[in-house]
Amino acid sequence: MPPFLLSRRAFVRSSLFAGASLSLVPAWAAVLAEGSSTADATNQVPLRWLTDAPLRRAAGVTWGVPWPKGKHKPSTRFTLRNQQGEALAVQSWPLAFWPDGSLKWSGHAAYLEPARSAGLSLRAGKAATSGGIHITESATAVTIDTGKIQCQVSKQGTAFLSISQGGQALVTNGRLVLLTQDSVDTEQAGAVHTQEFTGEISGLTVEQTGPVRVVVKLEGKHRQGQRAWLPFVLRLYFYAGSEAVRIMHTITYDGDESRDFIKGLGIRCTVPLNAPLHDRHIRFVGEDKSVFAEAVRGLTGLRRDPGPAITDAQVAGKATPDTKEFPAAVARNLEYIPAFGDYTLVQPSADSFTVRKRTRPGFTWLNAATGRRAAGLAYAGSPTGGLAFGIRNFWQSHPAQLDIRNAATAQADVTLWLWAPDAPPMDLRFYHDGLGQDTFAKQREGLDITYEDYEPGFGTPKGVARTSELMLWALPATPSAPELAALAEVLQAPPVLACTPAYLQAQAVFGGNWSVPDPAVPAKAAIEQQLGKYFDFYKKQVDQRSWYGFWNYGDVMHSYDESRHVWKYDIGGFAWDNSELSTDMWLWYYFLRTGRADVFRMAEAMTRHTGEVDVHHLGQFAPLGSRHNVLHWGDSAKQLRISTAANRRFYYYLTADERVGDLLREQVPAAKALLAIQPGRKLPQDDPRKSGTTPTEAYCSFGTDWGAIAAAWLTEWERTGSSQIKQKLLNSMRTLAAQPHGFFTGSALLDVETGNFRLSTDTKPYAQHLNAVFGLPEVCAELVALVDMPAFKQAWLAYCELYNASETEQAARLGESLGKLNLRQGHSRLTAYAAAQQKDRKLAERAWHEFYHASGGFTSHQPARQLQGPQVLNPVEEIPDVSTNAVAQWGLAAIQCLALVGEVIPG
Repeated sequence: MPPFLLSRRAFVRSSLFAGASLSLVPAWAAVLAEGSSTADATNQVPLRWLTDAPLRRAAGVTWGVPWPKGKHKPSTRFTLRNQQGEALAVQSWPLAFWPDGSLKWSGHAAYLEPARSAGLSLRAGKAATSGGIHITESATAVTIDTGKIQCQVSKQGTAFLSISQGGQALVTNGRLVLLTQDSVDTEQAGAVHTQEFTGEISGLTVEQTGPVRVVVKLEGKHRQGQRAWLPFVLRLYFYAGSEAVRIMHTITYDGDESRDFIKGLGIRCTVPLNAPLHDRHIRFVGEDKSVFAEAVRGLTGLRRDPGPAITDAQVAGKATPDTKEFPAAVARNLEYIPAFGDYTLVQPSADSFTVRKRTRPGFTWLNAATGRRAAGLAYAGSPTGGLAFGIRNFWQSHPAQLDIRNAATAQADVTLWLWAPDAPPMDLRFYHDGLGQDTFAKQREGLDITYEDYEPGFGTPKGVARTSELMLWALPATPSAPELAALAEVLQAPPVLACTPAYLQAQAVFGGNWSVPDPAVPAKAAIEQQLGKYFDFYKKQVDQRSWYGFWNYGDVMHSYDESRHVWKYDIGGFAWDNSELSTDMWLWYYFLRTGRADVFRMAEAMTRHTGEVDVHHLGQFAPLGSRHNVLHWGDSAKQLRISTAANRRFYYYLTADERVGDLLREQVPAAKALLAIQPGRKLPQDDPRKSGTTPTEAYCSFGTDWGAIAAAWLTEWERTGSSQIKQKLLNSMRTLAAQPHGFFTGSALLDVETGNFRLSTDTKPYAQHLNAVFGLPEVCAELVALVDMPAFKQAWLAYCELYNASETEQAARLGESLGKLNLRQGHSRLTAYAAAQQKDRKLAERAWHEFYHASGGFTSHQPARQLQGPQVLNPVEEIPDVSTNAVAQWGLAAIQCLALVGEVIPG
């Protein structure tokens, strides 16, 4: 028996003791924390704004805070204070628990004003009171009063939202709209049939209510006649004292991609207008805080000048004098000045937008303005009130469009188009016909040449999702240009509160295998510089290569084609990255240690994308993700390593985001998907690992599969305290460690109902280079710290120590060597982890050497070079021999080796 393994009897005895020592936590709902605290009230947690700049405009903000084990009871109250010592209203609730029931993460919400938002800190104590937010419920609707606006959210039907202020209706008939057509191929004979669907609500849930924030969730489908499809989830966020409504809009594609082509997708609402036409104002925010500002009926530039008192008021969006005070030549001819009732801002690409207007349907459009990247914010209203509305990541998620219609009537309609109807229809079909790959052998050959795993029917978009963020502001008057610019800033870069990197590191969040930068040591400073260069390179590549679009924004490409000077956007499995080798985690750990705003925004966009677009949320492949491909959903390998909760935990706990919370919960039963969809489908067809021997057993690798399963079960356990999930997780850990060679057994049959692995009969040790590059090291680090299970810890340390060990040492410990292994540089962080756990200086020195010199990574870093001239369309940067998965693994190895080796070899 290998020396790192306990006897099975000793193992069972130790693991049962460990399991008994873990107290069970009751299942906690996301409710307001009440009660008293046993903590020192002077123990403050410093908070910082993401941009380290003060707020320009009052805004609602929600964030998460980690706590040491045993410090706070779940019922602890918290108080928020600014640098003046003022107590500010805050709402608090549990996000996660330690095994002893104490708080591990807490969520907090506040509505903060610029003058009182500097120097914020959180501590245990009685929360300050505020005017509060009030909610009432009837059989048909929920009404929320923020103190500034009154909003009615319907429980059924198609009109889901209305907003009023002081008794004046500002928004009515808020509804979802969907336009479709059955063909996009103009060369085909026959007419194109179009349809319009409206969102129909099937359920409403008040997810959270308290003194500061209310969250309402709506679910339903888009309906026209007898057909209902394209499921949606809307979350509406309301803050006490705020005139804004934040909307998170999620759709899941469940149509037939060969005939259900989306022509337009958005939210429409009606804005009542009763002011004279010349006092009705339209605003669009372009780029660099520029504003397009016009009245429905313009009074400037006329042959007869009405005078500065009138024109200045109109330009400023203020009420003009009564028409009786107008010059007679103007007043008697107002009806002959055209009133433009329809306006459109369309952003068809990342680099161009157009504003146009017309008087009404049936008459031509006039081009009014153009630009490059619009902020995605508009306003329709009058000096007595109106609606500002916008889409976040407007140009990044093109094609997008903002419409204002019928502004010359008493009821104007505004539409926030997430997919612009003025753009070509959404085409989600596969990009080739299969290329004759109609047998298993041919599919293996295709995989060999283009790295694309193809199988008929697998490259479908059915089940992929997309979440968008929108904002509505019910305003008492037409905003000035600076006010609009401030709104646009809140829309496109919502204020984010976060703990400092030093505090997060002190709490050892997400495994704790990272450190804050230490530029005082030259070797460390050089690594920090390279980390920054790689991030900056990818940040620039997003823009230079235009990695934008409704379905693409947030992802990066996988591999580079040096011959064409382009990323391999059209070559099978080399195109979109889809989280390959943990790109998401690289960005999030880099943010944790630096606190950089640009890193957070890129990681946030990637989390939104990879959790939604790269994963099937319904259908036969749910809830698995798709391996990297030309299309995000195109590869036939549907795997847990892509949908893994390990990539989403960061954003959820840092921001308390409910939608990402859904994605995490979606992965809890994901192990059952292995019963039907095996990740190793391209293994030889007679491979015994491809099927289980009972209806609840599935082949499961100890790396990419179990790592994802463990991440989902761990997250659910700490979020809810579920004893059932806890036991499944512990069962899997215990029976994995009991395998003949622990993690080096490679795989076994998993009972997806109980979490138990069947004891493998395979006596040959096995390691695969992908096992530990999709979050397994990070998840195991958390489990080792959380669960007192010596056998599991020993099995994991053995894997960490031996993967990069010499063949002689492997043979001495395992009975035989593991053969040629890849990605040794990325695995240097495993060696470093074993060194830190065992306080082994020699092992730490080996890890440092592996990081600098091991194969399967970078031994030198080529500088980025500027390309321009005939070989590229536009000037771009490139790094020879670069690939995203290599950079991600280098980045994770650098971050963790810096921390872990430093624990053993100071300095």
